[in-house]
Amino acid sequence: MFLPYMPDVARCELSLRELNQMWQLIESSAKMNCPAEARLLLPAMVATRTGFAHLEQALIANLVQEKVNQVLANLGTQARYAIDILVRNLFERTADVGFLATDADLCSFVAGDDHAGASLDTVRRRLAAYRDKYTVYDEILLLDTAGRVLVQADMATPVARSVDPLLAATLATDGYVETFRTTDLRPGKPRALVYSHRMRDPQSGEVVGVLCLCFNFEQEMDAIFAAYRDPSHRANMLLLDADNRVVSSADPLWIPAGVPVPVNPDGSARPLLFGGREYLVQTFGCNVYQGYPGPAGWKAQLMVPLDLAFRNGGVDAIAGVDAQLVQGLLSHAQAFSPPLHELMTAVTRTTRTIGRIVWNGKVTSHAEDNRGGAAGAGSSRLNTILDQISGTGARSDALFSRSIRDLYQTVLAASVGQAELTSQLLVDMLDRNLYERANDCRWWALTAQLRRGLAEGDAAAAAAMGAVLAQINRLYTVYARLFVYDRQGRILAATGAQPLPRTHVDADTLGHVCALRSELDHHVELFAPSALYDGAPTFIYHAAIRHPEQASVVGGIGVVFDAGPELANMLHSGVAGRRNMQAYFITPERQVLASTDAVHPPGATLALKAEQLAALLAASDHNGRGSGSVIMEHDGQYVIAACSRAAGYREFRAHAGVEQPVLALLLESFGPVRDRRELAALGAQAMQVESAQGMQEAGTGTDYAIFHAGRALMALPARSIQEAVPFTRVQRAAGNNPARVGMLDVAPGGGSKQFVWVFDLALLATGRAAVVTDNSQVMLVRLSTSTCAGTIGLLVDDLHSVQQFADDALTASPMGTDAQALAPRLIKANGGNLLIEEIDLERLAVRLRV
Repeated sequence: MFLPYMPDVARCELSLRELNQMWQLIESSAKMNCPAEARLLLPAMVATRTGFAHLEQALIANLVQEKVNQVLANLGTQARYAIDILVRNLFERTADVGFLATDADLCSFVAGDDHAGASLDTVRRRLAAYRDKYTVYDEILLLDTAGRVLVQADMATPVARSVDPLLAATLATDGYVETFRTTDLRPGKPRALVYSHRMRDPQSGEVVGVLCLCFNFEQEMDAIFAAYRDPSHRANMLLLDADNRVVSSADPLWIPAGVPVPVNPDGSARPLLFGGREYLVQTFGCNVYQGYPGPAGWKAQLMVPLDLAFRNGGVDAIAGVDAQLVQGLLSHAQAFSPPLHELMTAVTRTTRTIGRIVWNGKVTSHAEDNRGGAAGAGSSRLNTILDQISGTGARSDALFSRSIRDLYQTVLAASVGQAELTSQLLVDMLDRNLYERANDCRWWALTAQLRRGLAEGDAAAAAAMGAVLAQINRLYTVYARLFVYDRQGRILAATGAQPLPRTHVDADTLGHVCALRSELDHHVELFAPSALYDGAPTFIYHAAIRHPEQASVVGGIGVVFDAGPELANMLHSGVAGRRNMQAYFITPERQVLASTDAVHPPGATLALKAEQLAALLAASDHNGRGSGSVIMEHDGQYVIAACSRAAGYREFRAHAGVEQPVLALLLESFGPVRDRRELAALGAQAMQVESAQGMQEAGTGTDYAIFHAGRALMALPARSIQEAVPFTRVQRAAGNNPARVGMLDVAPGGGSKQFVWVFDLALLATGRAAVVTDNSQVMLVRLSTSTCAGTIGLLVDDLHSVQQFADDALTASPMGTDAQALAPRLIKANGGNLLIEEIDLERLAVRLRV
C-alpha cells in the first residue's frame, strides 16, 4: 500500500526484476549451450536465482517498512514533545491560581465593601504587576459569589457580570477548576482556557469570591507549533480533545478547529483516511507531571499525507564527514536497523557464494582449456556463462548494497534530525521551567505578609512569614526550600524538612539582591553546590523584598530549585526509549548541570574535547536553527552529537548577563571505533571490484588463480588449485606451527574424504597473521614438487579472479632474492600499473616441510 508513494523504492524493485530476468536467461543459456560442462553448475545457479528472488522480496519489504518507521518516529517525536511541553506549562498554572487565590491583599479587597476608587486602582495595579511577570496570562478577574466582576486586568474587554457555570463549580470546589470553552468572562473570544479558584475572607475564612486566571492559549499553541512542527510543512500538528476533535491546528486552512479526525494512539503503521486523503498519523496523550494529568483527554497529533510523507528533504547526513569516520560508523549498521543489517549479511553471503562458484568454475575451465579439443571448446562456452554469472552477480550485489547503504544514510539522517530536535526541546523545556522560577521569586517578593514581616522584624512576624512560605511550598513542589532574609542577610524564615544548615546568605548574593532596581528584576546564583541543597549543585533564584510603604529594600526571598530530580526528569523524558543515547545539560565550560549518564553526575566536567564542543556550537550557529550536530568519535565510540543553546522563552534571557548560559547536548553511540586494519579488511571487497575491472587477458600464456592475502594481491597457477571453500568449514586445531590454523575434511579429486591441514598464507608470506572475516576463504592446493606431493589448504582473505598472463608479464621481484621469500616473481597487470605476487610452490613446500 505504501510502495506507490516511494518512487526510489519502486525504481529499485524494477531493477531487481530486470536482474531476476537476467538470471533466468543465464540459466537457460547454460542448459542450451554447454549442458555437460554446466551440469555441476546448474543446481547452484537455480539455488542462487531462487535465493536472490527471496532477497529481493525481503529487501523491498524492509525498505518500505524502514521508511514508514522513520516517518512515524519523526511524527511521534514531535507529537510527544508538543503535548509534554503543554502539560508542563499548564501544571504551573494550577499552582499559580492556588497561590494567588490566597493573596491577603486580593482576598481583603474581595471580602470588603470598597470596590471602587483608590482601592480599586491599587488592586488593578497589583493584577497588572502580576500579569507583567507572568506574561502567559491575557486576563485576570476577581468576582464575588454572585458573579459580579469586581476588578479585571484587561480593560479592553470589559465584563460586568458572569453567569458562567464555572463560578458555581469553583465555589463548591476546594481546589482549582480548569475550564476550556466559550465563556462570558472573555467576550469576543470563541474559547478560553480559565483556571479558577475560590477566595476566602482572611479574617473569617468565609468564601467571598472567585479568582480567574485566563491563560493566553492561542499564543502558547502558536509558539509550540512554530517550535515543533515539521519545518517543511508537509505534516500538520494538531491538539485534540477527548472526542478526537481538533482543539487547535498549526494550519487551520488545512485542518480547521472543531472537526473530528482519526487517531493512532498505538502508533501502528497503517494509513488513515481523512477528507478523502490517506495519512500517516501519530497520536500522543498527556503524561502525568507532578501529579497533574493535563486537561482530560487532550492529545497531540501529527498527520502527514501519504503522497508527501516520503519525499526526500535533500539532507545528506554524512556530507563533509571524514570518509574513514563514515566507513567506521556504517560498519555498525546493525545499530541503525538490525533487520536491514541481517538482510545485507544475507546478500553478501549469497554474492560471496556466487564469486566462489565462478572462481572454482574458472579454475576448472582453464584446466580443460589446457587439454584442448572438444573439452576446450566446451569450457570456452562455460567461461562465457561464468562471465555472465559473475557480471550479473556483481550487478545484483551492487544494487542491493547501494539500496541498503542509501537507506542506512536515510536512517542516519533521521537520527541526526531527531537528535537536533530533542536537544532543542530540552533547552526549551529548561528555559520554560526557569522562566517560572524567575517569575515566582519576583511575585512572592510582593507578598504583603513577607513585606510587613521584614519591616517589623519580630518573632511573630517571622512565624507568619514561615507559614506563608510553607503554604507556597506545598503548592509549588519543584522547590527544595524557600527562605526569606533581612537586609543584613540573616535568614528569618524558611521551609525544608532538614534544619537550616546556615544562618545567613553570602555577602555577594546579598549585594546583588540589594542592588536590584525594580520588582521586575531578579538575581540567580550560578549553578554550584549549596548548603541549602544538602551540598548538591542547583540554581537559587532571588528577588528583593521592599518596604510596604517605601521603595527601600528590606531583604529578599530565595527559592532553591530542586534541580536534581527536575533536570533529570527533563533529560529522561527527552531520551525515553532511545537506546545508546545520553543527554546532558552543560555550561559552555563543559560543567555538567544534569545528565542521564551516571559517569558524569551534576558538577562534574564532561569528558568532551573543547574543539569538539566548539565544532558543535559552530554547527548550531551555522544552520540558523539554534541546534547543530556532528558525527564524531567520543570515548572510543562513533557518535552522533547534537547540541542546542538555551535561547530563552518569552522575556526570559532577554537581558544578557542575568542567566547562566546553558547547552543541551545529546550523544548517541553506534559502536566502538575501529582501527585502520579493521577498516582496511572491511573495505577489501570494494578494492576487489575495482581491481577486477582492470585485469586484461593476454590471449595465451599461463592461467593464474588470483586472490587477496596479507593486504596484497597474490597468485598461484590455476592448475595447482583444486577448489576454494569458505573458512567456516575449518576445524580449529592446536599445534606447534603458528601458521597451521586447523583442518578441513575434503575429498581431493572426488575420492574418499580425508583431513588436510590449513595454513595461514598471510603469516607465511608477510609475517603478519590474517584477520579472519566473513570474506575469508580456504584454497585447496595440490603440491607436486620435487620434495613432496599432497593437498593442503591455504587461508586467504578473499578470492579475486582467474586470469591468463603471457610469460613476458612476469618479472623478478626485488624481494625474491631472499630464499625465505615465497614470491620470487611479480605479475605485471593493467599495463604494469598493478603488481601481483606469484607464490612459488617449491618454496612454500620447503617452508611447510610437508
